[in-house]
Amino acid sequence: MDMQSYYLGVAYVLAAVFGLCVGSFLNVVIYRVPAGLSLATPSSHCPKCKYVLRWYDNIPVVSYLILGGKCRSCRAPISFRYTAVEIANMLLWIVSALLFWQQSIVYAVICALASSVFICVFFIDLEHKLVFDRFVLMLVGLGIAAAVFDPCYSALSHIIGGVGGFTAFYLIAWLFERIRHKDGLGGGDIKLTGACGLLLGWQRLLLSVLCAAVVASVVLVILSRREGKEDTEYPFAPFLTCGFALAMFFGHRIISAYISLLGI
Repeated sequence: MDMQSYYLGVAYVLAAVFGLCVGSFLNVVIYRVPAGLSLATPSSHCPKCKYVLRWYDNIPVVSYLILGGKCRSCRAPISFRYTAVEIANMLLWIVSALLFWQQSIVYAVICALASSVFICVFFIDLEHKLVFDRFVLMLVGLGIAAAVFDPCYSALSHIIGGVGGFTAFYLIAWLFERIRHKDGLGGGDIKLTGACGLLLGWQRLLLSVLCAAVVASVVLVILSRREGKEDTEYPFAPFLTCGFALAMFFGHRIISAYISLLGI
């Protein structure tokens, strides 16, 4: 094995390990931010019996398997969501390393951190229908960095994506409110799209919004017919974040393949 392959292997292993550890912290963020609680105190505990988790109860994935998905003290079931978040974050960090580490280490780190923010937004909006400004600001910061280190698109593309994404969604929300006299898009969705336009660039932003809109249309039609409530409000950020992640990782390849099919 040559040294380059060795270093790449080390990078992938580290991405997996740190991805799992950060994923464990994301569970704290997802639970405490909507509740207005401190991320530092109190220590992690069982919400039912208040048993304070020891370090060996907090090993990502492993502790869940050893405990059989139940609290060590009261044996109350632990939601699989915690493990799902850890695994999802690990996989996204590995993908970040696989796709971008050789092109730009900094950009690989940017994508890994952005994917963690996407996970937080996904689960919080899914449960609480809220997109917190702190996550938008994180994505703005990552978007500024991406405009500098993106190996595929120029800084101008990122700026156009940020301004265009925010403006387009703001106008859509304004028109919907004027025509239907109710909110069509939340302010969080508008700000989130602007931040991710800055992160992705306008080309990938268009792809991500298209994917999110198509999937959301199908899923929401099915849900509304099943529940028999056409006016029910559903969170849109989970669809957006999935579209953003898809475009961030594979958008350049998808767009290039589409352009080649057109013979452009």
